[in-house]
Amino acid sequence: MRKRKAKKRPLLPDPRFNDQLVTRFVNNLMWNGKKSVAFTIFYDAIDIVDSKKQDDEKDALQIWKDALSNVMPHVEVRSRRVGGATFQIPMQIRPDRKISMAMKWLISYARKRNEKSMAQKLASEILAAEKEEGAAVKKRQDTHKMAEANKAFSHFRF
Repeated sequence: MRKRKAKKRPLLPDPRFNDQLVTRFVNNLMWNGKKSVAFTIFYDAIDIVDSKKQDDEKDALQIWKDALSNVMPHVEVRSRRVGGATFQIPMQIRPDRKISMAMKWLISYARKRNEKSMAQKLASEILAAEKEEGAAVKKRQDTHKMAEANKAFSHFRF
């Protein structure tokens, strides 16, 4: 690279749970710089999860964190050209990329659901992911299957 690597800016923790991971999730959820709207959607979704949860020992934030860890992929395939042919090579994922991929998948598949409000869509996707079902978990399983299928090309790693 010509220029130096951009330094990571520190994230402020969110006001309700005092958690930086929540702020990172809300930043991914936000559209057009409307952060207060995104925070409202997230907090409403957490309240819906809290009202719908079955087990009493977990709080809603812990259910969200479990759902996020269930969506997190461990390996992904990257394209690599070797002598005119393009191979899909399975590679380990960096920890920060795992988290961001999980957040993006959870949000994008929540947006595609058929419920009234975004908070309800997000809450039902979180509950589904916590039970290891739903579209975001299926995306992770598909990613892992793709990496498993291309395991033979792992010696091309770069």
